[in-house]
Parts: sequence; structure tokens; C-alpha cells
Amino acid sequence: MTFLAIDVGNTRLKWALFDTPRPGAQLLAHGAEFLDHIDRLGDGPWAALPVPERMLGCVVAGDAVKRRVVEQMELWDVLSQWVVPGDSEAGLINGYDHPTRLGADRWVAMIGARHRMLAQGPARPIVLVMVGTAVTVEAIDTHGRFLGGLILPGHGIMLKALESGTAGLHVPTGEVRPFPSNTSDALTSGGTYAIAGAVERMYQHLKEHCGEEPVCMMTGGAGWKMAPSMTRPFELVEQLIFDGLLEIAARRYAGVRD
Repeated sequence: MTFLAIDVGNTRLKWALFDTPRPGAQLLAHGAEFLDHIDRLGDGPWAALPVPERMLGCVVAGDAVKRRVVEQMELWDVLSQWVVPGDSEAGLINGYDHPTRLGADRWVAMIGARHRMLAQGPARPIVLVMVGTAVTVEAIDTHGRFLGGLILPGHGIMLKALESGTAGLHVPTGEVRPFPSNTSDALTSGGTYAIAGAVERMYQHLKEHCGEEPVCMMTGGAGWKMAPSMTRPFELVEQLIFDGLLEIAARRYAGVRD
């Protein structure tokens, strides 16, 4: 049963076709498109794919973008299904004040992180960092309850805010330095350390709350840029959202034969 997983972020759409909707499935094809180019998926990279029999996705870019994605899927006879966070799913409990208002990408990535951790050993608390257009820092306790998380601007948004609000800061991207001695390095280092500081604060909160050291994971397109500057050892996982979609799909389609 071929399975198409779709992750529609704020900047890009990422997709992956698997041979079956379950963890450990074989990856058959994958790709990414900027949101401005979604309308060429059907006639482009999707045109030659094996027909997916099931599809599940998460979207944070809004209903208009989701409709464009669904239009591209009309070349197949497949029902489009999208994750909406609820009270619980796939062993994760949602502690948000209004569960449905939690970003679907955050929810799905946390499910992927939780099951990845359980596959590696005993249950432990998790700090999950997603680094993209925005940065999120999630806290999950030992029992699989999402306690809450932080949202802060990513590097690009920070730099644009400083450029638009401060005269004379239209400078190239710099390097992360312990003691930045030029404006480019000062901007890049400041943004990086702001994110790292937020993560460290969440780590300390979760450690105190659970009474043990959390597992730390990082994902997102810009995760590799942040990893060297973190104060804690982090496992950098490229596609946690796809891992989460496979976990959810395995349970939703458990009664459907391959």
C-alpha cells in the first residue's frame, strides 16, 4: 500500500512516497518545492510517481495553500487527509490549553520524536527543537505528555526585523563567534545564541519538572546550522515530521490490508 506523506511549512512543501504506511517503510521517492511552485507538482515530479493508495499530511501555511496542494493531487484517485491536533494520538497526550490550536507540524514532529526515543531505550523526557522559518522548543515528559513549548523567530526573521528597525544594518550574513568583532558576525551570533539560550532554559525547566536528564532532538531545515552552538548534546534528525506521519498512519490504517 503506497503512502504519500506531505509536510507543508511556511516556506516549502516537502513530500515523501513510501511503500507502506508504517514506521520503517521503504522510501520510494521524495522532494521539496517552494510554496510559490506548488502548482507544478502534478505535471512535474508527481507525474511519474506510482499512484499512492493513502495520503496523510500536515500543513501550517493555511487553507489556501492546502487547496492548491489538493488540486495537484487530482491526478490520483486518493483521499487527501490532514492531521489536526487533538487531545491525544499515537501515544502522545496534548497538554495545550486549546489542543486544536497547536501547530500540526509541531504535533506530528513530537509524535515522531517520542517514538524514536522509545525505539532507542527506556522512556525519558524530551526537548524537541524545530529550526525553520520559526523556531519551536517543545517539552514532553517521561509519560508522553506534551507540557508546552516556546515559539521564537528563526535567523531570517530576526535579521529582517533588525534591518527594518535599525539604520545601517544591511550587512551580509556572518559567522558564529564567541566574541563577534564585526556587525555581520554580531548579528549571526546574536540570533544563534538567542535560540540556544531559549533551548537551554527549556532543558532546565523540563529536567527540574521530571527529575531526570531529557533526551534532546533537533529537526528542521536549518537544524544543522544550530547544532554546533548548542550547550547540550543533540541528536539531529532530518525528517521527524515524516516519522510522525508514518506513526499516525500506521494506527489510522491498521484495519486496512496492504
